[in-house]
Amino acid sequence: MSANPSATVAETDSPQQKSNPTLFSQAAQWTSQQCGRPSSFILACAVIVVWAVTGPVFNYSDTWQLIINTGTTIITFLMVFLIQNTQNRDMTALHLKLDELIRVNEGARNKLLTLEDMTEEELERLKGSFTNLASRAGNELLKEAAGDLAVASDEIEQAQEKVAAAAQGTGEDCNVQH
Repeated sequence: MSANPSATVAETDSPQQKSNPTLFSQAAQWTSQQCGRPSSFILACAVIVVWAVTGPVFNYSDTWQLIINTGTTIITFLMVFLIQNTQNRDMTALHLKLDELIRVNEGARNKLLTLEDMTEEELERLKGSFTNLASRAGNELLKEAAGDLAVASDEIEQAQEKVAAAAQGTGEDCNVQH
């Protein structure tokens, strides 16, 4: 990424720069879209119901139990890789979007663009510095809020005096009319 916030990223926006996804990427993306549909859930439930209903037919044999155990194990094993691929793709897209926002913000620290490459120790130090910034900002906010409350308290007191004066004026008028 460029440190210049006005730099363009036209190279990455052009259609010629798009790479052809691998067969695995295409299959993983298609499968993750299909598995997230209600019809896939209904199909999985139907398979389980059919398996359960066939239990008496097969006298609840070991083979009958092995079928569901093997099927669910294989599906679970494959879904782990599918979910990881989807998570990786989503996190990469999210990081790129955040990187672009940081890059175009003139007040941002461009060195934060590479946070994911830092060690755990470096991340902890950075987190500590942000915690200190937040606590200082919190103290400033508390002082500002206290000042706002004092001003609001004065305004409320003035309003109460006006209401009381208006009520006394109205009360006198009411007493005169009786």
